[in-house]
Amino acid sequence: MSRVYQPTAEDLAKAEERRLKKEQAKSKPAAAQVSIMEDPRGNILPREWVDLPREMMPAAGQTIREVDRTEKLFPELEKAGYDWVFAAGPRKKHGCLIAFRKDAYECVRRRMVAYDDEDVRDADTEAARRGSSFRTKNIGSLVALRKLRADGDGVIVATTHLFWHPAYTYERARQAAILLREVAKFRSEGPEPQQRWPSIIAGDFNFGPDDPAYALLMGETLLPEQRKRLEYSYVVHKTIDPSVPADGAGLVEEEEEEGGETGESDPDRVIANARTAQPSDGLLTDTELADVFTQSGRVTSAYDAGQRLVPGISDSPLVFGSRAAVPKERRGAFEPIYTSYTHYWQSVLDYIFVLDAPRRDVSILGLAKPHRKEAFGEGLPRKGVCGSDHISLAAELHWPPP
Repeated sequence: MSRVYQPTAEDLAKAEERRLKKEQAKSKPAAAQVSIMEDPRGNILPREWVDLPREMMPAAGQTIREVDRTEKLFPELEKAGYDWVFAAGPRKKHGCLIAFRKDAYECVRRRMVAYDDEDVRDADTEAARRGSSFRTKNIGSLVALRKLRADGDGVIVATTHLFWHPAYTYERARQAAILLREVAKFRSEGPEPQQRWPSIIAGDFNFGPDDPAYALLMGETLLPEQRKRLEYSYVVHKTIDPSVPADGAGLVEEEEEEGGETGESDPDRVIANARTAQPSDGLLTDTELADVFTQSGRVTSAYDAGQRLVPGISDSPLVFGSRAAVPKERRGAFEPIYTSYTHYWQSVLDYIFVLDAPRRDVSILGLAKPHRKEAFGEGLPRKGVCGSDHISLAAELHWPPP
């Protein structure tokens, strides 16, 4: 299936504007060295905490995506008392980082999951076993963190940055299913104490709370519209099948860069350089996808579950359900209203999920309060305001002892 996109004059003008900005940035003389803490580009929007009925448990870790300039970041983490695990896909310019306080945890196991290389079914050919629609180079990073002075207790932490292209709904769902499967497997393969550790899965999933992948993660039944979105994305890209003719709608290298959610006519929403998937390609049906998620266990979203406990918040402009037609009883309605807000797109893309251990259900003690839309102005990043187009999420979580 080939859907050719013809760029408009406005699209070409925007592309030229971006090219000129890059050229100007390259030609500027190198600025004097500035500490990360002093650089106004590194600011983040301040926020309040939403307090819930709680027992205090200090936060001790964080996950970050699209991490580059590690020669600048790592020394700052070291000075702040953090250790870390960094992982990146092949030839990727940025990667995923899990940082944790040295005085609270030690890393006892780690693993990187390359989604392109993971099988999803038994089949005669490698392509059919993988069931992939696009070779994306995206990864998941998993670590087992043992608590110091805690008699063998700890936590599994996973982070990821799923494929960005809005039209590739199936590929993101496949990657999310693999991540959940591998987190459950990683925990079960550890020694006995680690098999009772809870798991935190936090990252940039590049899908919204109304997306099929979110519904599958949360154990929800797919809605008719979600099934249609999956069906539309059952394609095989030329990165999987080189015999697919190029449409001229963009080079593969360009398609692997981060994009966003904009209008339906935007090239980021058009599937190009791809054909309709055949049964021999091994792509999972929606029923098979649901089975992979179900076998791995159902997750809890810290924000969706936590904000449901805040009186009156469902009527406030802080939750996704206030701007989207998601029934309150359906999971996803209480996610933050936005986690990424730029001039060109505004979305919920980031989550903190929890996969509980047997008989150790999570209690959500506190959340960093979401921002109102007005706080973002014309869009992020903005110098002196916020150095990222994503808004950080934070949660205090508690589990009973094993």
